[in-house]
Amino acid sequence: MKFADIKNDVAFHKIFGSEDRKESLISFLNATLQFEGEQRIKEVAIVNPYQLPKLKSGKATIVDVKATDQSGRSYIVEMQVADKDGFGKRVLYYFAKAYSNQIKRGDQYRKLKPVYFIGILNFDYTQGKNYISRSQVVDVETGEQTFKDVEFTLIELPKFKKKLNKLQNLFEKWVYFIKNAENMTFIPDDVQDEGLKSAYENANQYTWSKEELDAYDAIYIREEDERARLDKAVSKAMEEGEAKGKIEGKIEGKTEIAQNAILEGASDEFIAKITGLSFGEIKALREKK
Repeated sequence: MKFADIKNDVAFHKIFGSEDRKESLISFLNATLQFEGEQRIKEVAIVNPYQLPKLKSGKATIVDVKATDQSGRSYIVEMQVADKDGFGKRVLYYFAKAYSNQIKRGDQYRKLKPVYFIGILNFDYTQGKNYISRSQVVDVETGEQTFKDVEFTLIELPKFKKKLNKLQNLFEKWVYFIKNAENMTFIPDDVQDEGLKSAYENANQYTWSKEELDAYDAIYIREEDERARLDKAVSKAMEEGEAKGKIEGKIEGKTEIAQNAILEGASDEFIAKITGLSFGEIKALREKK
């Protein structure tokens, strides 16, 4: 078997946005949100079902799947491969739009149902060490959940370090699959959940059509082109900084390089790597921009 990289646009939608294999999305949502008993999702309607990309140009950095369950609750599952400026504000905007669009003008507010956002990030975003963080609207003193229709879950893949033989529950098996599938050649023996098993089967590239494989490869070509463009922009910024007498070891030179990289859409991790600036310093530069 040769499994696809689930972080790829085509693979992500094929696994989680497939109408004929919705058991994978249901399993992932229940495991991630820890739904039990009456809370468990039994059926979902996918808002944007899987289809091959219509265009082979442009960027592929944000991928999402939207769905509603049998009780009307909404879910946004997003895969983001690079840290982009304004990520947090964009998440709130998407969430607010999904929540408000449930009713039309004149409808009663009580018809609104909870919306759950799940972000799968291929970069570090929070300052904590945990690979999963769950955010709700709570009272800062008592911890009481004051608004119950709001919940955000972030899964930061770089922080997930567990080995295959150390996975303890279904959620950990899902995260391991998403992060490591491209490097695996078999379905683990302990995968008993039908949804996860279906995901492995659906990720097997030997079962894909030629059109799907071509679209899958096209995503990587676009990503490589984007990385090359950013590398060129950074090199140019470094050359300009040196030409002005700002050697790399000086903060002025690093700042100029970082500012140019920000304008080109580089992630905080990439900027920190090439300049040595801290994430706090980079954040300050973004805010100043």
